Amino acid sequence: MPGRVHAILVVRPDGRTPAAFHLRRTLAALAAQSRKVDVLTIVVCGEDPLVAEVAASAPAEAVITAPGRTRFAEAAAIASRRIADADAVWLLAQDTTPEPEALTRLVGALELAPSVAFVAPKLVRADDRSVIVSLGTSVTSLGRAVGLADGELDQGQHDTREDVLGADVRGILVRAEAWARLKGLDRALLGAEEGLDLGIRARLAGARVTLVPNALVAVSGDGVAGPPSPTTRVRRSQIAVAARASQLHRRLAYAHPAAVPFLWLSILPLALWRTIGLLVGKQPALIAPEWAAAAIVLVRLGAIARSRSHIRHARSVAWAQLAPLRISQSELRERLDDGSDGVGDVQRDELHFFSGGGAWLVLAALVVSIASFTALLAWPVLGGGALQPLRTVVSQLWADAAYGTRAVGLGTVGPADPFAAVIAVIGSLWPLEPSRTIAILWVLALPLAALGGWFAATRVTDRGVLRITGGAVWALAPTFLAALVEGRPTAVIAHLLLPWLFYAGSVAHRSWVAAGAASVVLAAVVACAPSLAPALAVVWVVALGLTIARRAGRGIGQLIWIVVPAAAIAAPLVWYQLKAGNAWGLLADPGVAWAGPQVAPDAAGRALLAAGFPSFDPGGWGAFLGGGPTWWVPLLAAPIAVLALMAPVTQRWLSGVVLLVVAVLGIGTAFAAAAISVAFAESLAVPIWPGAGLSLAWIGALGGALVALDSGLAPRLHTVRNLVAVFVIAVIAVLSVPALTASVRGVTLLTNGPESTLPAYVAAEGRDDPDVGTLVLTPQNAGGLSAELVWGGSETLGGQATIVSTRTAATPADETLANLSADLVTASSGDAVAGVAEQGIGFVLLAPAASPESDTARSLRLSSQTALDQRDGLDAVGNTPKGALWRVTVPIADRAEASVGELAGWIAFGQLAIIGIALLLALPTAAARRAAQRTPRVVGHYWQEGR
Repeated sequence: MPGRVHAILVVRPDGRTPAAFHLRRTLAALAAQSRKVDVLTIVVCGEDPLVAEVAASAPAEAVITAPGRTRFAEAAAIASRRIADADAVWLLAQDTTPEPEALTRLVGALELAPSVAFVAPKLVRADDRSVIVSLGTSVTSLGRAVGLADGELDQGQHDTREDVLGADVRGILVRAEAWARLKGLDRALLGAEEGLDLGIRARLAGARVTLVPNALVAVSGDGVAGPPSPTTRVRRSQIAVAARASQLHRRLAYAHPAAVPFLWLSILPLALWRTIGLLVGKQPALIAPEWAAAAIVLVRLGAIARSRSHIRHARSVAWAQLAPLRISQSELRERLDDGSDGVGDVQRDELHFFSGGGAWLVLAALVVSIASFTALLAWPVLGGGALQPLRTVVSQLWADAAYGTRAVGLGTVGPADPFAAVIAVIGSLWPLEPSRTIAILWVLALPLAALGGWFAATRVTDRGVLRITGGAVWALAPTFLAALVEGRPTAVIAHLLLPWLFYAGSVAHRSWVAAGAASVVLAAVVACAPSLAPALAVVWVVALGLTIARRAGRGIGQLIWIVVPAAAIAAPLVWYQLKAGNAWGLLADPGVAWAGPQVAPDAAGRALLAAGFPSFDPGGWGAFLGGGPTWWVPLLAAPIAVLALMAPVTQRWLSGVVLLVVAVLGIGTAFAAAAISVAFAESLAVPIWPGAGLSLAWIGALGGALVALDSGLAPRLHTVRNLVAVFVIAVIAVLSVPALTASVRGVTLLTNGPESTLPAYVAAEGRDDPDVGTLVLTPQNAGGLSAELVWGGSETLGGQATIVSTRTAATPADETLANLSADLVTASSGDAVAGVAEQGIGFVLLAPAASPESDTARSLRLSSQTALDQRDGLDAVGNTPKGALWRVTVPIADRAEASVGELAGWIAFGQLAIIGIALLLALPTAAARRAAQRTPRVVGHYWQEGR
């Protein structure tokens, strides 16, 4: 019988009032015990005058002062030196408040069972004693600790349980003999799962561990003993580190001696594997604690040896006898499922994609697209405008997306445009003919836009007719149709991606799945339209502010992650351009630098931009009417603008305001883009395409219009809402007629091919050899000669580089190329061909000037052709549709390859790792789907409620 009970009370001041308050409450509870403790020892870990005063006034035999970093196990070991005459040890902390009968019942249970090493009370929350904090713990076969009743509502459902593997260390009453034999608590566990470890060692020593459910101890979660309450991000991280370190340490301490070296060597590989699992499981916050715990356990070999020594000296039974008390994987799975099924919390209706008309909308858009772009179905390569063929080999597509020697220019080494990676992904979808993917994309563009618009509308409304309106209007947006007709791939892809960015980004604060998807889409959008980066950055800051204000910061980690992949992909290019003093070059449209038709940056142009039209001919109606008046065309977009302006005065005013801000940012981006030229094509300055900004404005205005229709009309005006929605679709359909019929009428800029921008002779040699160099000389109508060096069989969409097209000053390589070109077309110059051959250039192409050719350009072309014909070492191949071609016949040096060392590999590894993490986060899991079902699909109402 435990005649004398020695209570050890550990206190750790934290500089706040609760430590002293909790200590007073615990001391009062000890004084109120029906069975008094015989001896009380208080260990104060740290200095605090108020705590010291309370401890000094307590009826304790001793008050011991220890350093502030002393953990509970160490403090208990210090106090254990004073318990030589005790029969039982009661482990308490400042925040453990036992009920008056707690010690009586614990002592009685220990008295009735001589084979029991220690007994454990039922721990309940101090602020709500109907909730169980802990009542017994067990482990899985892999050593993961599992609470048997943690967090459950106390209805007496576990009061019949007695034998357990372990328990929470707070409030346990340990037989003094067992305490001495087991050497107390294991100090290597960092304060986590100490009671579980003590129970396992007691079981191995032939003793039992039992529960006393009618002995109640209330705990506040100060973290002195046991895990602290996970109220802050720092505390949650500390809990995760301690729990994982405990699991790894126990695994090494319990393992067979022959397995210990292999388990120790597996710590880091296992941390890497678990990192992937945590990403898939949408728990990235646990990655840092995982590696921290691995690092801690990896270097604590002495602690592992001590723990194994304690087990070896106390053990008297086989490990197999503990198996019945472990929890199986099926039981663990059932426990997790029961705790997260979310029954009764489902707030999300079915998507109704088929029954709600979404599928019919996409099918109708496909029919319209095939009718509008019928010829594209037979074109293997899509050309015209800013379009060019793709590489014929997938590996070359990805080589163009990596840091290294660029496919244009003489010895140009630097980062690829992120857009090259987008092209590599698209081209990889059809490895046999990568260029065909662009033609297929053009045919599928309308249905894909309708699909994206419909899904984006599901975040705004649950009404089927309004979702159809959103999908149809997004697919028929004037800026999108202009990009399709004019051949602007970057604008087309950006427009297709923006609704998915809205779809995932609007709920990124809710889940890591949405945040991961939004981060990948954002990286692709910024890669296609860098001019949108400033506006999207403002939207991101607004989202951060709303999250902090409305959700007390919950979800801030997900929102921060959204920009990480985009920043990682763009970082090499940003560094290169900033180092070159060309920050404005970061805004340049990637791909082919093409000075196509667009509005002028004057008052009339800004008016067209404000109406949503990026070109001087609004919607193509001027050409459609043969030069007739077009002043009325912008009025067709007025209904959407009016409805968007109404959104901020509806019940969902916050959603309306945010969407209106997005629209304003988009129009502001378009205004700025039309007035900025940061790239050049031959001798022409190329303004930034304003259509990308208009796409952003269009999604803001369209979203605002749907908010106004969804919440701005009373339910009894259902018919009016539908009529307005149909009217909006009708006027936008009328607006799109010229663009949708442009291909049929033969006024589109799209062409069939070419398969190569170079003559077929060069294309044949360079198809599989990216080191074939062709010097392209093009007379300029305004005078002068453009010189461009192309490597491989053709210029390609993914091979373009803004670090070349946005240069503000000539590099030494540019000067060398200019001198070689001038020497070639100057009759009096020396042996220029040898200089060309030394640079690895095998062909010289004299391309025709832009039509109509000026007299100046014609004169320069003829004189240049005469000079080239007279050059020794140049063999005239003949005139081709691409211009006059000569082959260099003197020995050609290998292409000079600049050494990038390991830099390119490390850049590629870092970028792929971050994108891989984002993709893993974006993979949905069963738990993520269940959590999503408990939140509404439509956003806006819950933001305003601060949820």
